[in-house]
Amino acid sequence: MIRFSKYYWVYFFISALVLVPGVYSLVRFGLRQSIDFTGGTLLEVSFDKPVEESLLSQAVKTSNNTYLFRMKPGESEKVASTATILRNETVGPVLGSELLVKSVVAAVLAIFGIFFYVAYAFRNVKFGASAIVALIHDLLVVLGVYSLLGVFLGVEVDTLFVTAFLTTMSFSVHDTIVVFDRIREYRRRDEKTAFDQIADRALNETMGRSLTNSFTIVFMLLSLILMGGETIKWFVVALLVGTISGTYSSPFVATPILLLWDWWEKKRKSR
Repeated sequence: MIRFSKYYWVYFFISALVLVPGVYSLVRFGLRQSIDFTGGTLLEVSFDKPVEESLLSQAVKTSNNTYLFRMKPGESEKVASTATILRNETVGPVLGSELLVKSVVAAVLAIFGIFFYVAYAFRNVKFGASAIVALIHDLLVVLGVYSLLGVFLGVEVDTLFVTAFLTTMSFSVHDTIVVFDRIREYRRRDEKTAFDQIADRALNETMGRSLTNSFTIVFMLLSLILMGGETIKWFVVALLVGTISGTYSSPFVATPILLLWDWWEKKRKSR
């Protein structure tokens, strides 16, 4: 049996390597917002003949003479009349601001809902709090990675990113509950064995299932990144980052937090 609980400091160090640059970028530069939040027009057009890239400074992607534009309101009329408009979406700044507020509110409500549900299901606040710490870890990883992508690659966050963001919350807690449920089950059967040994046993027995489940998702997402096209590419990247982080955080963030909390409680009672 692998004693995962012995190396909790290694897990925290690995998390810090990912979180520190991302959080710094998030605080320093923030997220690069798309027109979904700032307002503007997204125009997708197709030209009869190939057009030189130098003439399309607003284009962010070309494929088979098809171009995707992002521009301020009112500028879509400047596109040449020889182009065939495939998509024309306009979002006002008020609607964009409202969407951003609703996204934040939805995330906060989901966090509180998950906390109370897990705490109630396991009849213990520390289980709920540990799951939320792992959840926040995953959300910061996704936000930090996208902040860095925005700085270095100009990647913007849009409504699809919000969908991936909320999906990450679900996936993170789903895997954590599986581990916690196994810990609770073994704890009921054997109250004499040390809590860290019970946690190690639970991790050893659930690790294979978690990895198998996650790899099936990862392979599917990688296929979508390679073959899915530009429109959903960064949405899928966000899902991929969230999936990898969620797979990692359940055994290596949530469980160590739970063990440290249990150790702190026992130490406080022994005084």
